[in-house]
Amino acid sequence: MTTVAAYAAPAAKAPLERTTIERREVGAHDVLIDIKFAGICHSDIHQAREGWGEAIFPMVPGHEIAGVVSEVGSAVTKYRVGDRVGVGCMVDSCRECENCVAGLEQYCLEGNTGTYNAIGRDGEPTYGGYSEKVVVDENFVVRIPDGLSLDVAAPLLCAGITTYSPLRHWNAGPGKKVAILGMGGLGHMGVKIAHALGAEVTVLSQSLRKKDDGLRLGADHYYATSDDATFKELRGTFDLILSTVSAPLDLDRFLSLLRTDGAFVNVGAPEEPVSLNLFSVIGGRKTLAGSGIGGIRETQEMLDFCAGHGIGAEIELIGAAEINEAYERVLNSDVRYRFVIDTATI
Repeated sequence: MTTVAAYAAPAAKAPLERTTIERREVGAHDVLIDIKFAGICHSDIHQAREGWGEAIFPMVPGHEIAGVVSEVGSAVTKYRVGDRVGVGCMVDSCRECENCVAGLEQYCLEGNTGTYNAIGRDGEPTYGGYSEKVVVDENFVVRIPDGLSLDVAAPLLCAGITTYSPLRHWNAGPGKKVAILGMGGLGHMGVKIAHALGAEVTVLSQSLRKKDDGLRLGADHYYATSDDATFKELRGTFDLILSTVSAPLDLDRFLSLLRTDGAFVNVGAPEEPVSLNLFSVIGGRKTLAGSGIGGIRETQEMLDFCAGHGIGAEIELIGAAEINEAYERVLNSDVRYRFVIDTATI
């Protein structure tokens, strides 16, 4: 075991505080990663405050991890000491079910093992990226291309893949009209990636406050959802709407913006249930769907794509002592667009 410093929530809704945790010894197929940067995802806040149900404490959040390999196990073939690597939202899966075999480990039929707030297959709780080091099986580690700096690459391990995967699955590209609902940590990545894929991109945001940013990042159009005229003007417009919003929405209203055979895909996960009039999908043969992160192979594909298109997250770098303040600012939509912890400050 190796003792490392970390920031943890000792209990639900409690402020995060500096502590120490134990990392397992490096096994034959493991890599030890010196974490350099860790992004703060809204998921971290949901889980640290038990918004998505009962959680495991103490909790070290963080599933947007970028760092450098400092030790490899005896059977490791994919990485060497000094390699720039990342770890996203999962650190293991059954590896045998049809989804795992197909490269869809995020949908493992036995359930994947979360990077934190989970129990690993060794029976021990997992701890995330708000820490100095992490030990991960090489098969759940991805390579960060040289063209991406580690600080702006960290949020790609969740915000990047969470938007890239559905955009690819629903064929965002030339000739497609794509709306990104919400202009936050996920949404700003959705705009960049959809634009790079060649789609015509519209941002749907509560207000026009971030319009200049949206257009700068690649949006062709920007509308305020607080304006009723938006829903009249855009009725029947979009092939795909990607919702990054983690608050309950009037789904019927947004489904009206889809074309026939259009899809409304949720990647934001509200804590409360939402209601739906089924006529909103029956009329127009529309799809209401969801999408969760991506598999390891697709995550590597996303990183290579982002490096090739010069895409990184828009970040605000903070010290570990600012984590609790950052949580409040995320809840107040006061970040452009992703907080990233400099883990040297832990």
